[in-house]
Amino acid sequence: MANPLKTEVFRLYKNLLYLGREYPQGVAYFKQRLKSAFMKHKDVTDPEKIKQLVARGDHVIKELEALYFLRKYRAMKKRYYEPEK
Repeated sequence: MANPLKTEVFRLYKNLLYLGREYPQGVAYFKQRLKSAFMKHKDVTDPEKIKQLVARGDHVIKELEALYFLRKYRAMKKRYYEPEK
């Protein structure tokens, strides 16, 4: 792996690990899944394929952020508004 791509992969891993702290099924479950996903692609050396995988990881980051924002929105809505009947 070339140096710029290696730093991108490390950045992606660290960001996902940071986001995994709030995962609904727990940190241990998220870490296990994250590690297995990265280990599955550890032998990839093609720079284009690595860029595609990093882009896919960035998409996963956006999906996780959306999940967390939705959960926080629902919690705030539950606190401040009456339940609709």
